[in-house]
Amino acid sequence: QVQLVESGGGLVQAGGSLRLSCAASGRTFSNYVIAWFRQGPGKEREFVAHISWSGDRTYYVDSVKGRFTISRDNAKNTGYLQMNSLKPEDTAVYYCAAGRTYLVAAASYEYWGQGTQVTVSS
Repeated sequence: QVQLVESGGGLVQAGGSLRLSCAASGRTFSNYVIAWFRQGPGKEREFVAHISWSGDRTYYVDSVKGRFTISRDNAKNTGYLQMNSLKPEDTAVYYCAAGRTYLVAAASYEYWGQGTQVTVSS
């Protein structure tokens, strides 16, 4: 089993930046795909980005391409989401997830963190 804990959320103005972290424990972290999802007020949970086991492949939803960067440090058992040029539309609870397949569906991920709030003001 893998346990995940997110941190780094907060309140920022539009155009600002935040770096989210996802600390993992349990089974070998390097064997898992890491993904980030988000859920805004009154909205369904949506895929944001994911990164392969080795970190050599990444994929982003169109709305964050060029602004967000996903990364991982397997030696530290930690995944990251660097968020730049934030927009009010990015306001959501952000969740990290771990799974064994390189897919965008939330159901494809076995393990989830508790979520961290990101609020972007105009």
